[in-house]
Amino acid sequence: MRVGVVGVQGGVAEHINMFKRAFIEVGIRGDVIILKEPKEMEKIDAIVIPGGESTTIGSLMMKTGLLNAVKKAVEGGIPIMGTCAGAVMMAKSIKAGKDTQPILGVMDIEVSRNYFGRQRESFEMDLMLEGMDRPFKGIFIRAPAITRTWDDARPIGMAKGVIVAAVQRKMLATVFHPELSGDPRLHTYFIKMIS
Repeated sequence: MRVGVVGVQGGVAEHINMFKRAFIEVGIRGDVIILKEPKEMEKIDAIVIPGGESTTIGSLMMKTGLLNAVKKAVEGGIPIMGTCAGAVMMAKSIKAGKDTQPILGVMDIEVSRNYFGRQRESFEMDLMLEGMDRPFKGIFIRAPAITRTWDDARPIGMAKGVIVAAVQRKMLATVFHPELSGDPRLHTYFIKMIS
């Protein structure tokens, strides 16, 4: 399995490290590459959009041609994981903030940008996530929230009365940063979900 991490901005190296650990945990051969241009899409089996700044990520993906290439690949069935800004990029609806930013619009979720506050309101909290037998440390940095799901998208984690993680078919979105947690279980969950 080869996972491509969109490498235009955000926590790229952290996701690469987590997936390397997750492949060992799952016991399958895997590789992680950085996606910077559309021609690299033919080399991958799954896509990750890291946390960062969603407007910047969207603009840079559009400039490089990755936005349309990733959208087409996901609509064709390629699995995708998005964390924080990545979840915003995946959403079909943005409830608050800039609704004109370039997004993929591939997952039946609505997000509210910066729902939990600005940088100074960043926090950590233990989360109970579906399929995990012990709490997962959620790291929330200028985090959005998933305010609604529809069709076959469904929550797999809640915090402070809102959805913080959701799945739909081969798509996983989290509003927190599992790549910063030191815990590969969510990356392992994604690999198991798609393999």
